[in-house]
Amino acid sequence: MLLRSYDHTHAAELRELLLDVHGDCYAASENRGAFDRRERFAWFVDHWSAMPGWSCVIGYDGEEATGFAYGAPLGPGSPWWSKVAGLDEKFTRETSTRTFAVSEVMVRPRWRKTGLSDQLHTALLDGRPEERATLLVDIEHPKVQALYESWGYTSVGTTQPFDDAPVMAAMIRPMIMHPARPQND
Repeated sequence: MLLRSYDHTHAAELRELLLDVHGDCYAASENRGAFDRRERFAWFVDHWSAMPGWSCVIGYDGEEATGFAYGAPLGPGSPWWSKVAGLDEKFTRETSTRTFAVSEVMVRPRWRKTGLSDQLHTALLDGRPEERATLLVDIEHPKVQALYESWGYTSVGTTQPFDDAPVMAAMIRPMIMHPARPQND
């Protein structure tokens, strides 16, 4: 599996690809609501990819995109934590260097259960300078939440970030800093 990294300068050329992968991921969903529709997801792609520091990793099997992960640092005044009850201001204060929000991790059905989501997530966060990472997960998907917990995330509360969104667990984990590898002489 080849992983390629992109930044906001590639957003326009990646937009349709991200929308197509999203469409494949939700094609078989029986309970697909307005929040999961292509038009709504297009808004999220445009919103996130316009953020300073947006980063995206796409997996490829040959030339076929298999999945992606993207996100961006949370800036001052970010509404990310605003609907999570019980968090104090010290915890929720953002600086553009404190928290990287993983907005999406999606893998096309054919490549699920292959470890690709972990690879995409790891590549997205690798080398990031922020102190911590955060993501949201639908509380109706306990297997996905358990996967994120296996990656070191813990829930800090629940939120419904938009009126048309499901209730989600807000999760956070410290960034894992990899020590410099020794050089072979």
